[in-house]
Amino acid sequence: MKYTQLTWLLIPALMWGCGKKETTDVAARLPAPGTEIAVRLVQVENHSAGATILATGVLASDTEARLAFKTGGIIRKMYADEGDRVQKGQLLAQLQLTEIQAQVTQSEYGVEKARRDLERVQNLYRDSAATLEQVQNLNTVLDMAKQNLEIARFNLQYSEIRAPQAGIIIKKLASEGELAAPGMPVLAMNGAGPSNWIARLSVSDKDWALISVGDAAQIRLDAYPGEVFGGTVQLVAPTADPMNGLYPIEIKIKAGDKRFAPGLFANAILSPRKAAGRSGGVRVPVEAIVEGDGKRAFVFVPDGDGGVRKIPVVIGELTNSHAVIVQGMEGVEAVITAGSPYLSERSRVRVVR
Repeated sequence: MKYTQLTWLLIPALMWGCGKKETTDVAARLPAPGTEIAVRLVQVENHSAGATILATGVLASDTEARLAFKTGGIIRKMYADEGDRVQKGQLLAQLQLTEIQAQVTQSEYGVEKARRDLERVQNLYRDSAATLEQVQNLNTVLDMAKQNLEIARFNLQYSEIRAPQAGIIIKKLASEGELAAPGMPVLAMNGAGPSNWIARLSVSDKDWALISVGDAAQIRLDAYPGEVFGGTVQLVAPTADPMNGLYPIEIKIKAGDKRFAPGLFANAILSPRKAAGRSGGVRVPVEAIVEGDGKRAFVFVPDGDGGVRKIPVVIGELTNSHAVIVQGMEGVEAVITAGSPYLSERSRVRVVR
């Protein structure tokens, strides 16, 4: 396609005309020179970098237990259901004992036979009708029979499940009549004491670097609006969870007289000792930021003579409501929020409340 000489002359003229119209529109929105612009001042707030860390998670018991039979067999009786409160040593489940009791009886018979054989050979040895080796061998057989009996009695003892501590049954994983394999969990329980509760949370690598065991924390639960529970960090995981890339931490909670349950949603505010005293600049409303470009931006501040100053700043953190400025606000006590989009360095302002 060919352009005539007239076309090439018209293009710059059209571009100039569009630019002039846009400039005219922007100028029309700005107050006339010399007009006082109503603005609002907000005091800046000192901000400590990392002074507190916010995290969410759920409550759990630090004494969770998955209870199982040592030996396999048919479950004869389940004595506890989900939600039951149990005491330490309470019988919770039992296997059919026919097979394991028969093993105990067989082992007892084996011990008796080995003892009779040893006595017979010892009498022969005293009459020089048996050798010392035969006596020693039957001593070994008797010791082995006793060990087998001890194993059988131990298995009989652990063919039932008793509560290792006071707590609550949170899950029933098998029922009467089922075949339970050795070590297969049958019941899951939590300790129910006031000192058994923890909050399991996840934090970023930046927060993880500040948190240490023993740091103080405050826990708020949706189940108890307005209540604040004290806590202490008792575990900081050395590696991240591969599922989400966050680092698990555990906070020991002082429950007092409140009733807790596993899975309650928890909000935690941590106060890391490593972050104490670290200056993080100042915090200002996000409306004070103008002409932002990445971490760099500008704010307007009053000059004390009815005018304003436009100062460059560096933003450290930015939320929906506030910005943390880490550089450029030294000595500044207040910033302009309402009215800042209409200001220039030659503007005159009038502070309103």
